[in-house]
Amino acid sequence: MTVAVFVSILLLHLIGAISPGPAFVMTVRTAAVEGFRPAFFAAVGLGTAAVCWALAALLGLNLLFQVAPSALLVFKLAGAAFLLWIAWQTLRHADAPLPQVDANGPAPRTARSAFRLGLFTQLANPKIAVFFGAVFVGMVPRDAPIWAMAAILAMIFLDEMLWYAFVGRVFSLARVRALYARAKRWIDRAFGALIAAFGIRIIVNN
Repeated sequence: MTVAVFVSILLLHLIGAISPGPAFVMTVRTAAVEGFRPAFFAAVGLGTAAVCWALAALLGLNLLFQVAPSALLVFKLAGAAFLLWIAWQTLRHADAPLPQVDANGPAPRTARSAFRLGLFTQLANPKIAVFFGAVFVGMVPRDAPIWAMAAILAMIFLDEMLWYAFVGRVFSLARVRALYARAKRWIDRAFGALIAAFGIRIIVNN
């Protein structure tokens, strides 16, 4: 495999990661509400889930979805249900004040809990496997060595994790959090509606 192939996969995946979706909304809200530490571990979870979907695509899960559409439907329904649950939790706590994340109080979410949130949020969208399948079919040679596959997976993890860690850092800044706090009720309601829309979209879109 050439360097150009690696760079192409990196750029395509980065464009996909930057595109607004449930992972972006979840990261922004986690950073603004709970601070950078939970957002960072959520980003690690997002990167891990992206690797899971990429590995699944390399192992032929995308082909399974094409041969057995019912399998994709099961994944979609489970993922949509999880996103709708997040949307409900976001809407339910829209009126709650921002928790303290400084020296006066511990972060409201543990690293393990934040990691799980990121992991399950990304796993809730099986169409990522379809995306990776389309990219890999067109760019990764069938006889690609194991080290090349491992390098691609490592690159995907770093790409996803670093992008969302950057998003988390920006939205955890004191000034941004202060702006968020002033309009938290309406922002959370908007975020809840967006996440719900993403969940419904997973179900209805082919």
